[in-house]
Amino acid sequence: MVASLQLVARGKRFGTVLTPLVLAAVALDAVMLGLRAVSIGGVPLTGLFESLLLLALVLGVVYLLLRPTIGQVWFGSVMVWVILGMILTAALVAKPAAKPQAVAATPWALAHATAMILASASIMFAAASSVLYLLGSHRLKRKQIVLVLGRTPNMETLVRMNRTAIRIGFILLALGVISGLCLAFLHGPGIVPWLRDVKVICIILACGLLGAILLLDRLHLLKAKVRAYATLVVFGLLLLAMVGVTVAGATQHRFSRDRSPAAAVLRA
Repeated sequence: MVASLQLVARGKRFGTVLTPLVLAAVALDAVMLGLRAVSIGGVPLTGLFESLLLLALVLGVVYLLLRPTIGQVWFGSVMVWVILGMILTAALVAKPAAKPQAVAATPWALAHATAMILASASIMFAAASSVLYLLGSHRLKRKQIVLVLGRTPNMETLVRMNRTAIRIGFILLALGVISGLCLAFLHGPGIVPWLRDVKVICIILACGLLGAILLLDRLHLLKAKVRAYATLVVFGLLLLAMVGVTVAGATQHRFSRDRSPAAAVLRA
């Protein structure tokens, strides 16, 4: 509500309220993750609910770090809406804590989960900057300069933010894929079954598209607007992998086990 109010005429005073609200959200996320860790008796990185909470926490920290240097109202609003989306999605998929599998305590699993969550945060930040760039480009094309100046970061800053986030996201996502394949080879069913998993396929496609974006951008063959749209496609693939495929039950990529054998039988 505050993020929407600050976009209204003379609504800049609401922007100062966002920082303490996001700080409170980050603190509450940390408390929930701590309680979850106690409940499962392990690191809270193994379930979709915990991953989304941690993702919201990371995005909140990114917002708090950038807020002093990027104070435009649209940047704050978009970041807050992304954080809200993560929290609402976490609420939709929330379920009683499940005990993690033994493999979840291995260094490969922790490295894989950490890399994937940080990569997701980077890609979501890149997607947010892409939305702002496309919005600013659209308004400038329609000569609505008043709606852009002072409301969004300048176009060069948005391009730089997008490029930096894509680079970080690609490195982390590649590390996540590599550590995941090593985990599957050493402790799981093997690499081939994982490569047939829809969730893994979506993540590999996202990683490949990020690599293509960086390569074409390096060769100066990619316009900023095309890169922004391509970033949104990567974000869509990641969202499908994280939420859509998992909620639909079309993946065996899990690090937690159900509380009762009956639940496993019903799922099978």
